[in-house]
Amino acid sequence: MMPLTLAKINESNIIKKIGGLPETKKHLENLGFVAGGEVKVISTIGGNLIVQVKESRVAISKEMAIRIMV
Repeated sequence: MMPLTLAKINESNIIKKIGGLPETKKHLENLGFVAGGEVKVISTIGGNLIVQVKESRVAISKEMAIRIMV
């Protein structure tokens, strides 16, 4: 298991766990980040990530990405 920030670009990963406060988990869940779901890093800009999750592209901060374990 590793944080999403260490995932390779354009490689599909399965979300294994989401950490953080309940509010953070709920926010990520609302964006489509759920355990067992697929996520792909499209690009990184200054540590922040653009990811594809559930056929949508979402920009997330490095702080959020660290809490998503793949």
